[in-house]
Amino acid sequence: MKLTLYSDYSLRVLMYLAPQSQLTQIDEIARFYNISKNHLTKVVHNLALEGYILSVRGRGGGIKLNKKPEDINIGELVRKTEEHFNLVECFNPETNTCPIIGKCGLQSVLGQALFAYLNVLDQYTLKDITPALKKTTYL
Repeated sequence: MKLTLYSDYSLRVLMYLAPQSQLTQIDEIARFYNISKNHLTKVVHNLALEGYILSVRGRGGGIKLNKKPEDINIGELVRKTEEHFNLVECFNPETNTCPIIGKCGLQSVLGQALFAYLNVLDQYTLKDITPALKKTTYL
């Protein structure tokens, strides 16, 4: 299961913002990750529309988290940022032309794998995956 760059960038933006308390510029995040500012601007716009971040325009503006890191569920975010989860052709009934649909067990197996994948992501929040926010314990 591979996430799109859009989901990857969404997660990276949120992870970058999580430990920040002040407004952050998109340029700063783009430089840090070596990602196109144009790509990040689209990601940030949609994260703001979804309520994950607060975007302040104008001089002195920037972005910051609009929710607590522990309130941002990774599975939920991935479901919102992925366009579809069509792992193979038969997952999309509109474009499926597979002649063995209904006789093949692959769709069921991959469906179970996708369910398990998303179930694992559902167990984590932004706080869990952000290095600066995780408590480090030493043995």
